[in-house]
Amino acid sequence: MDLPDLIEYCLQCEHCEECTPFGPDILVYKVGGKVFAITGVDSFPVFVNLKCDPERSLLLREQYDGITPAYHMNKKHWNSVALDGRVPASLIRELVDHSYQLVRKSLSKAQRESLR
Repeated sequence: MDLPDLIEYCLQCEHCEECTPFGPDILVYKVGGKVFAITGVDSFPVFVNLKCDPERSLLLREQYDGITPAYHMNKKHWNSVALDGRVPASLIRELVDHSYQLVRKSLSKAQRESLR
């Protein structure tokens, strides 16, 4: 998976919003105003920060050297996932979905209702 594939996949998430609050080189993907993915367009290798269940985060970090604690994020809940072939594209898509669902579930009932 490369950066254009990641961007396209994130934007397919229901009610996804892409923004650049940290400058034009950092793409942020939100649902209900909350972040579920962050990536830098100029980093090499390209990484995406994704929210993850803490126990699963630890297992993934042990299994894949392309998954590490997320830089500048809560390392218990966020992973950096490399888009350089060390992590299969199918797993990256699954982790984007997992992050999206975790964030969406964390929204208040009123926020979730407003997304309908």
